[in-house]
Amino acid sequence: MKKIKFVRIRDNILPVLASALLLTACATDRSYGAAPGIEIAELEELPPPATENLYVIGPQEVLEIEVVGAERLSGTYLTDGRGRISFPLVGLLNLGGLAPSDAADSIAQLLRGEYLLNPQVRVIPSEIPPPTVSVGGQVNKPGEYTVLGRQSLLRVVNQAGGVAEYAKLDDVLILRTVEGQRYIGAYNIEAIQRGNYADPTVYPNDIVIVGDSPNRRRLDSILRYAPLLSSSAILIDRIGR
Repeated sequence: MKKIKFVRIRDNILPVLASALLLTACATDRSYGAAPGIEIAELEELPPPATENLYVIGPQEVLEIEVVGAERLSGTYLTDGRGRISFPLVGLLNLGGLAPSDAADSIAQLLRGEYLLNPQVRVIPSEIPPPTVSVGGQVNKPGEYTVLGRQSLLRVVNQAGGVAEYAKLDDVLILRTVEGQRYIGAYNIEAIQRGNYADPTVYPNDIVIVGDSPNRRRLDSILRYAPLLSSSAILIDRIGR
């Protein structure tokens, strides 16, 4: 199991984790879930993906695989729902999440020595979909959005219709996989909007999630019934405690 990484950039970015995390909603004490495998990483920002790996193989994709000099192995393959194919001689291969060049290297490595002396493999997707970013959580129009090259976090959120009513602005996540390692960076988008921090770059295949604020929902629920009780409402502020 890969280690879960923790990165902090001043007060703008919270834990950057490689598998899962738990954030608390405190103004000054922001902690993360101490699940097994978490470690602190000496990083100041999310690492960018390699340019050549912006496209990765996914489920239900048609691949043309050519093994030079081995026509019996070459052909058209369809990945299953988990990005796997059944390949002659070596069996079930998991290509999901790999760039075509990485998939070719993986197949060549399995064939080398026992079956072929120096295999040369090419993996060519039949159709490469446009690069996208997935935006979810408390945005007005969650979904997949096409991005060309680099894009900023604020622009991606605006493309998804902006933050919704109950968005938790200091709990906006960017999920990214770099060289097989998963990272999650948590940002304070309100501070970014004020210009306190730089607007981070979002890349194709990233996942952006805007958190939910239960405290705002609770306060709205209280205020909804307050007029029925009296002409004014006096509340004890326990939000964030």
